[in-house]
Amino acid sequence: MKKILNVLLFMITAMVALAANFEKPVMLTSVGQSADVQMVKALLKKGGIESGFNTNLKSEDLKDEKTLILAIGGSSKGLGAAGIKAEDEIDRTEKLIKAAREKNMKIIGLHVGGQARRGELSDRFNDAAAPYVDYLIVVEDGNKDGAFTKIATEKNIPIDLVPKITNAVDPLKKAFE
Repeated sequence: MKKILNVLLFMITAMVALAANFEKPVMLTSVGQSADVQMVKALLKKGGIESGFNTNLKSEDLKDEKTLILAIGGSSKGLGAAGIKAEDEIDRTEKLIKAAREKNMKIIGLHVGGQARRGELSDRFNDAAAPYVDYLIVVEDGNKDGAFTKIATEKNIPIDLVPKITNAVDPLKKAFE
């Protein structure tokens, strides 16, 4: 029964996501400074979706983009290398989302790091970003506890759960068709 409900949820949210009409130009940034943003960059390239890229994008850096893509997943190593405290990264994320909304941009959130990008640190970034996006794409392994499904259900956000990172290309491509 649970599997049937998941399939139905997937089908409904996929249809809603397709109707969302995400537009270009696109800007990609990290939320949590994990290396996952590089994976998302590669997925966009593989899907033929051109995007700007700035791992530390600030609200004032937004220009004429129509869609903001957030690669969500925290990394203490990435934060350290960037010289950023977790609290400052969350503050940047909140301001960025607010500015995107003020510019009527749509926001796609991707969590591709799976279980490795879950836990206390990453979940702070997940909670700061995921409830405020227009569409979520999540690798199933990162949703074992149903956290992203719960956010999507509570906030009425379309979500696509994919079995592995490479499967995220198709929902990305469809979002921009």
